[in-house]
Amino acid sequence: MKGLVLAYRTMAYITGVMIIVLCFVGIPLQVWAHNTFIAVYVGIAHGYLYLVYVGIAFWLSQRLRMPVLSLRVLVLLLAGIIPVVTLVVERWMMRTYIRPALTAEAPGDIAAEATRR
Repeated sequence: MKGLVLAYRTMAYITGVMIIVLCFVGIPLQVWAHNTFIAVYVGIAHGYLYLVYVGIAFWLSQRLRMPVLSLRVLVLLLAGIIPVVTLVVERWMMRTYIRPALTAEAPGDIAAEATRR
């Protein structure tokens, strides 16, 4: 579970920063300076990485036993297309779902390590 959480958080930050750069740097440069370099390449990279984010986020939602057809899962999956929302949703997921799941999982890990010794 910890590896999946790390992958989710990494992809959330990468996707969030890329959409911020795209919207607040790339698109203004494209419109006002007629420079499409950042808009094109950051946009393409964000598109591919967003697909990875959606896959990892959906996998995480299933591991956390969130209902598939719920508003919370929809917000989680669509967070990467609105600037700054990915970062906010990542903090909300950590506080509401991930941290409680990791703490519930932790005593089992300690007991499993004790039986190995």
